Amino acid sequence: MVLKNKHIVLGITGSIAAYKAASLARLLIKEGAEVQIVITPSGKEFITPVTLSALTGKAVVSEFFTANDGTWHSHVDLGLWADMMVVAPATAATIGKMANGIADNMLITTYMSMKAPVLVAPAMDLDMFAHPSTTRNLDILRSYGNVIIEPASGELASHLIGKGRMEEPENIVKSIKEYFEKRDSLSKKKILITAGPTYEKIDPVRFIGNYSSGKMGFALAEECANRGAEVVLIAGPVSLSCKHPNISRINVESADEMYEAATANFKDVDAAILCAAVADFRPVEASDKKIKRQGDNLTLTLVPNKDIAARLGEMKQEHQKMIGFALETNDEERNATDKLRRKNLDYIVLNSLNDAGAGFKVDTNKISILDRSGNRVDFQLKPKAEVAKDIIDTTLL
Repeated sequence: MVLKNKHIVLGITGSIAAYKAASLARLLIKEGAEVQIVITPSGKEFITPVTLSALTGKAVVSEFFTANDGTWHSHVDLGLWADMMVVAPATAATIGKMANGIADNMLITTYMSMKAPVLVAPAMDLDMFAHPSTTRNLDILRSYGNVIIEPASGELASHLIGKGRMEEPENIVKSIKEYFEKRDSLSKKKILITAGPTYEKIDPVRFIGNYSSGKMGFALAEECANRGAEVVLIAGPVSLSCKHPNISRINVESADEMYEAATANFKDVDAAILCAAVADFRPVEASDKKIKRQGDNLTLTLVPNKDIAARLGEMKQEHQKMIGFALETNDEERNATDKLRRKNLDYIVLNSLNDAGAGFKVDTNKISILDRSGNRVDFQLKPKAEVAKDIIDTTLL
């Protein structure tokens, strides 16, 4: 049983869908999990702690202190105890507090102390769910690495018909089990990932670079590590930080430095995801002093950088996979397919600057994945943390 002996914190908020939480708790226990319920004060208006405690065999936690004896309920201890936190139902108010760090109740402080993954099952009326603030807050939660279990469509408490019903308990349990199964899907694998731009030095204060933020590569590194992989992340000059302890980061600046780091580490990995936006050219000579303005024009002579993907494609062994990226502005599929074949890639992730919300310096991306057999899978615009999951599911599993 996937959930046997797993510690699950079940957060319940003030929604009519709170009645479903009783069934959810019972199903989790049947799967072998140990369930500790944390409920908001408004949640107790919809379902009683007595009912929930009878189902779980544990006292329900709601307040920071027990009124009669002053016992302190430690949200920190709950964060350390849990293998997962599930907030179901999650109201718009709770989602907003989670997204913005408003820790005014036991559930939110537990969430903010949580070391384990967090799954969120929204429940609200259709207009609340469609409101831009809810959409933004859910995107923020996704960017934190939380998993959103999309609500279903149907008749709501308002008697309107639309999207906003909390997903059924059986389907939430299925999502929880799938998460744990997927979490170990890359265990014992070693993945090399390149991320960010490269800077090609002109003089001590100027360089040739590009607009890459590194967000896509770092999202891929975090997702691979979350699934049990050992990750070697070769990062160009970016302002991002790594969260997962399984990520070993190598900082580089130039394309030459990235080339040396990638070729040195490739032989020891099972796969490489080449997400970095590597400069194709560099100045033939970099000045050791700041170049002063003289006359109207400055001519730079550029020479090609070493091709990292092509070299790794030559080095690739039968057991290794290589995934490349192609950011295009025209003839997208033809150019991506050509790159896939020339550089001996197994897959290529295509995105276009013609798609709003895709490309550099944004938190979202819209991709297609092409393989050597000519297959193509298209995805909708999503936060980069979600895009990373799609890439790994399609190329590495």
